[in-house]
Amino acid sequence: MTLEQLLAEREIYRAVVRFARAMDERDWDALRELTTADVTADMGTGPLQGVEAIIHVIRSYLDDCGPTQHLLGNVLIDVEGDSARSRCYVSDMHLGQGGAEGKTFSTLGDYHDQWRREDGVWRMCHRTKLNRAHIGSFEVLGPGPG
Repeated sequence: MTLEQLLAEREIYRAVVRFARAMDERDWDALRELTTADVTADMGTGPLQGVEAIIHVIRSYLDDCGPTQHLLGNVLIDVEGDSARSRCYVSDMHLGQGGAEGKTFSTLGDYHDQWRREDGVWRMCHRTKLNRAHIGSFEVLGPGPG
């Protein structure tokens, strides 16, 4: 492994963490900075094209939700030139507010991401979230995109 690959892995790892924190902090501008102009995704609701569509789906769940925390683990990153793939576990906790106060909702899943280096910066160009299990009440979340 080269020093350039190690540095790329480090930058991508930090971007994966920044994406998770941006969701928890409701920092939609950060998500825009972390993705390519042609980003695509499948967050479990079908194919999405563009960062605004991705943000819309995320907000459809989180805008009505209380505090959240997306914890990442077992991160694997493979770099080949100006493209890369990463995989990591995600365990997320969502706390209810208002009428759902005291309730929680959690998922166990995987993020499978594709990355592209543009102008020297690594940006996500595709995300797939695979949900493995969930615990708790869907009442904690917003209604979703549909």
